[in-house]
Amino acid sequence: MVLNSISFLIFFVIVFIIYHCFYKEYKIQNIILLLSSYFFYAYADVKMLPIIIGMTILFYFLGLKIGDYKQKNESKKAYWLTTLTVVLGLLPLLYFKYFNFFISSFEDLFSLMGLNTNHNTFKIILPLGISFFTFRLVSYAVEINRNKLSPTKDIISFAIYVAFFPCLLSGPIDKPNKFLPQIENKRNIKYEDLFEGLKRILWGWFMKVCVADRLGIYIDSIFTNYTMHTSASILLASVLYPMQMYFDFAGYSHMAIGLGKLLGITVTENFNRPFFAQNVAEYWRRWHISLTTWLTDYVFIPLNLRFRNLGNLGIILAIIINFIVVGFWHGDNWTFGVFGLYHGLLFIPLILNGKMNKKNKVKLVKGYFIPLKPMFKMILTYLIVTFGLMIFRSPSVVTVIDIFKQIFSNHSTSLYYDEFITYALIFMFISLFKDYKDEYKLNIHFLHSENKIIEHISVILLILVTVLFGVFESNSFIYFQF
Repeated sequence: MVLNSISFLIFFVIVFIIYHCFYKEYKIQNIILLLSSYFFYAYADVKMLPIIIGMTILFYFLGLKIGDYKQKNESKKAYWLTTLTVVLGLLPLLYFKYFNFFISSFEDLFSLMGLNTNHNTFKIILPLGISFFTFRLVSYAVEINRNKLSPTKDIISFAIYVAFFPCLLSGPIDKPNKFLPQIENKRNIKYEDLFEGLKRILWGWFMKVCVADRLGIYIDSIFTNYTMHTSASILLASVLYPMQMYFDFAGYSHMAIGLGKLLGITVTENFNRPFFAQNVAEYWRRWHISLTTWLTDYVFIPLNLRFRNLGNLGIILAIIINFIVVGFWHGDNWTFGVFGLYHGLLFIPLILNGKMNKKNKVKLVKGYFIPLKPMFKMILTYLIVTFGLMIFRSPSVVTVIDIFKQIFSNHSTSLYYDEFITYALIFMFISLFKDYKDEYKLNIHFLHSENKIIEHISVILLILVTVLFGVFESNSFIYFQF
């Protein structure tokens, strides 16, 4: 049951009605939210439900104990218990997601040394959303130890934070400091919030089924048979893949944020128009914001403090390690590690030039057009990201090499083209225009027009276009696999 399916629509309508019947009793609403979240997770795989419940109970009591140590000024005990808690949180992730990868990697290493091993990999089913709810659990323990959060005594609220169903499978990764206070108090939901939530859901739905899924049909047809295609077709598919990733994942995030608004809960924003970035550092500040913020807080900053005596070298080491973690967070494949290393190395010139944290402001020419220099930087950044995502998408490093061999060996300009890509490009440029006018605050409004007639007509047109031109055969989101 995914967010853009009919089954989810039925599920959510039922939850929404029951939930709002108890608008005066937020504790009853919380019970409804928790039961709904566990039903949603069990619908995907009921055998995995005990894992998330068990980890929630464990971290609830560990959080209370860490808080108790902090209150008694026993900081050393709190530190070591927090360390143990983080390890306990990461162990299931390491087992389910990386155990077979470690076995296979060591077998390959021993083979290179001339040693044969007879170990077999195990059939391990990866629990959906484990990367996301594990990071929430770890964040909770660390924030308590840092005195930025008091442990909640309400296990229902904490369980909702861990398993909140709109964000459970693909984020955003909310911080407990902002999420828990909303759950532990009455939600005052206005009509404007409901309508804004509906618009966010519709826009995310459009991004997913009209842009991402249509692009995906074309891109998949190229990369699954890349040896049969020309360099022009492979390059076009490669350049479009970042767009597919963006509209798929940002579409999910919009839907999750919109669903949260319908329930009176503010969910963390996850994207900030990343393709207007002028360098890789800015791109990562705009892309999957909740993940990059999490890793900055819990990986990069601690490493940077540890390496602070090394100057720029310390920052470079912290960045590279951070991005290798970013890469492997996505999966158990060396291509993800190479992807992370690639992005980490791209930060080196920015660090040496003191431009890593620089904010690039753009003043439009005549109020509408991007100047040539920023435009060039945006295009260059996009191409750099495209190259990295070619590595990211490939099943192996060997495949990446083979794809580039095909690009440089088959110089034909003939292009594979079909109707799916035609409609996809039209809807893609419509979506990018919305990002463009939002980025530069142009006074052009449709879904958010002050004129209610234009606003409502825009909503109706968006629904009609999505229903008529959306691709509904493919329901899964790319980030479900992570």
